[in-house]
Parts: sequence; structure tokens; C-alpha cells
Amino acid sequence: MDGIAVLRVWTYITANEGFVRRSLDYISFMVTATLAAPFVKRPDIIVATSPQFFTPCAGWVVSLLRRRPFVFELRDLWPDSIVAVGAMRETRVIGWLRRLEYFLYRRATRIICVTQSFRRILTANGIDPEKIAVVPNGVDLETYIPGPKPQDLALRMGVEGKFVAAYVGTVGMAHGIGTLLEAARLLQGRSDIAFVIVGTGAQQEALANQARRDGLSNVTFVGAVSKLEVRDYWRLCDAAIVLLRDSPLFRHVLPSKMFEAMGMARPIVLGVQGESADLLAKAGSGITIPPESASALVDALVLLADDPELVRELGARGREFVQMRFDRNELAVRMLEEFKK
Repeated sequence: MDGIAVLRVWTYITANEGFVRRSLDYISFMVTATLAAPFVKRPDIIVATSPQFFTPCAGWVVSLLRRRPFVFELRDLWPDSIVAVGAMRETRVIGWLRRLEYFLYRRATRIICVTQSFRRILTANGIDPEKIAVVPNGVDLETYIPGPKPQDLALRMGVEGKFVAAYVGTVGMAHGIGTLLEAARLLQGRSDIAFVIVGTGAQQEALANQARRDGLSNVTFVGAVSKLEVRDYWRLCDAAIVLLRDSPLFRHVLPSKMFEAMGMARPIVLGVQGESADLLAKAGSGITIPPESASALVDALVLLADDPELVRELGARGREFVQMRFDRNELAVRMLEEFKK
């Protein structure tokens, strides 16, 4: 794949729901990846990414077997995120998983995380700060290029001439899409505002059913689309909605969809506090609202829908911001530099 050798292993695949089956999914990859590793030419380093961290478990075991450094790429605090979305309660199992998490952090030669907040949390819990680097998410500026609305797609979606507010990403337990549906209900009197939800996840079917029951004709669930098609949906939208549930854990994250929206010069309505809100304020490319506040979401969207010049200005600032600081090509070079260390 693009000059990179990819070895695929057997994995038990299941939908993103059900604790036992999801655990079997995770564990099956850990086992088969570990078994496959001895048949690969001896590498210089072993890199494993989380979530979920049964993958770094495999990475650590393989690093022992191959006698090579182990790099832990940290993209989410797991299992804390499981508890934050309500998928599990604080139990003995969660305690055991958290001990395993920190065991892996301590065994890693290097940890590369995506937010400064993650680095602070690990350091506060006794992980050596000298071995922790931060390489954030970013956007491929050569792929995500702003452009006019695709009129054929607008016609097909029934949103021609409307202000389109789009959510693009995983429709999961963490993402607070129920807030979007409540905002859509409150905005049914504004026929010029439409909502488009692009993506799949554990909550998609239930939320789509809820929208149908509530008669939300201003909401369209698109489902899964290819990466190339995603660009068309970004161009279709006038504003990007980025939401997470109101949990202290989510104050430490930077949703990757923020960078895509900025790359496409689309203003953001952000329902997340903490590091994400700080970043949006620096970029000056959107409006931050309290998490899980449908009324605040309505107010922000009405403000943007009634002010096309503000939409254009915020979008332009976002594109300029990511060009300067979050170009994925430059971030890839930084990642390579961490590997070389």
C-alpha cells in the first residue's frame, strides 16, 4: 500500500457494541498480530497505537521477542474513555485494565501522544516526562482543499439553497449526537437550515430511528462514505458541528474532525471544553458552546446562518491556522524524528 508492506491477520470482527464480543475482537488481533510478527523481517522499532490498548500489548510482547524498542502511540486514554461514555462502570475489571495501561506506559521506550493534556496526565501519574512526546492530529492539506458546494450533491440531498450544518465522523456513545437532534427539533421552524450527519457508529441506528419517530425532516443520516466522498460533504456544509458528551475526560482531547473542517475552510460550532476550546480560540475559526446544550447550538447556528460574511471569515481563519501549524505532512516528519530518536 503506497510502498508500505501491510500484513493482514485473522481477526474476529464485530459491530461496535456488546462488551464480550468487542473484547473478543480486540483480543483476537492481539493474539494473531503477536503470532504473525516472528515471520516479518526483523524491524528497527515496534510501534503500536491505542485505543484500544490490547494492540500495544501485542506491540510490547513483540518488542520483547524481537529485542527492539517499543513506541506507544497514544490517541485516547483507555479505559477512562469507556467509563466516560457510560459503556462500563468503575469495577474491578476497569481497575485491572488501568493497571495494565500504566504497565505498558512504563515499559514503552517512547510514548507519542496527540495532546499536551495527555502528556500532563501521564506525568502526574508517575510516567517519565522525558520519554513523552506530543505529535497532534492534523489535516492533509493537499486532499482537503476548500471549494464551492457540489450542486448535484445538494440536489440529491434536498438541501439546495439551505444553510447546511454537518456532523462528520463517528456516531458513537461519546459524541453527543442527541444534542444535535434536539437542536434540529428546536429549529424545525427554520426551513432554511438543514442538518447532515455523515458517518457510522454504535449509536447511528438508534439515533436515526429517533429522528424518524420525532419527524425531524431537517436531519439526514448519510452513513459511511469513502474518504474522497467525505470531501464533497465538507464542501456541501456551511458549518461543522463538533460535539462530545459533557465529561471531564473530554477536556483533554482534540477531535481530528476539527482539523478537517478548518482545512476545508468551514467554521466550527464546538460543544467541547478544555484543550479543544483553547485551540479553536487561538484559531479564531468558530464558536464554542457548553457541551450538551441544544439551545446554545441553536443560537450559534442561527447566528451563522444569518451572517454569510461571518461564515466566510471564520472559515478562512481556520484554513490559515492549519496551514501554519497542523499540516499533516509536517506532522509526519515530526513523527519520523521521534522514531529516529
